[in-house]
Amino acid sequence: MALVLEKMTTEKRNPNTMKLDRMSPLEIVTVMNQEDELVPKAISGHLDRIAQIAAWGTQSLEQNARIFYMGAGTSGRLGVLDAAECMPTFGVSADTVIGLIAGGEKAFIRAVEGTEDSRDLGREDLIEYDLTDKDLVIGIAASGRTPYVLGGLEYARKVGCHTAAISCNADSEIGRAAEIAVDIVIGPEVLTGSTRLKAGTAQKMVLNMISTAAMVGAGKAYQNLMVDVVQTNEKLRKMCQEIRPRDTCQLKEGQK
Repeated sequence: MALVLEKMTTEKRNPNTMKLDRMSPLEIVTVMNQEDELVPKAISGHLDRIAQIAAWGTQSLEQNARIFYMGAGTSGRLGVLDAAECMPTFGVSADTVIGLIAGGEKAFIRAVEGTEDSRDLGREDLIEYDLTDKDLVIGIAASGRTPYVLGGLEYARKVGCHTAAISCNADSEIGRAAEIAVDIVIGPEVLTGSTRLKAGTAQKMVLNMISTAAMVGAGKAYQNLMVDVVQTNEKLRKMCQEIRPRDTCQLKEGQK
């Protein structure tokens, strides 16, 4: 399908920032703050679908299966970030929540040209991890049409596992390729097309919801405390000593 930018809300010009290059720093950060306030309101209409994705995540975790995030650019980096943070927060292994970014790990730091435009790479990355029907695959793309993500979702559907898509454009292609679509329309960016801004914020918030609710559902919390937090620094060790039942904190290997 041909790429038509003018049909994408994320690529349109924001009427509130047409004079961005003439704004003072205070004016810029003020309008950014005002635009960011729209994000949680836009997400609120999708909570039932986000909750279902989290429930699938819990189901996968309880079956010793995995949660995969797939994306390119900012979307991919956000998936890798959330996956990485699950390890110390919930005491899970590195192969429990897996972030896949088009172009591989090196693309987290520097863009790898052309990789996001390959459906084959998305499929191949999941094949390399021996995807099963018990896993959960979540595609992330602000545009809603990234070929790398589409290829991964299409393969995941063939394998038979649950699939979900997070985008920031209505009726997204990745949404149509997944069981559940979370298309959060947050409007044009302050800086035209820079989806690391509102779109990135929206995706980060949704990923926080999914991973946290999935882990809590899998027994990774006692009341509102982290049960299996890994004590990797002085703050966490002190927190475990002072405010938690002793059995809610896991010592990192080699610590006393």
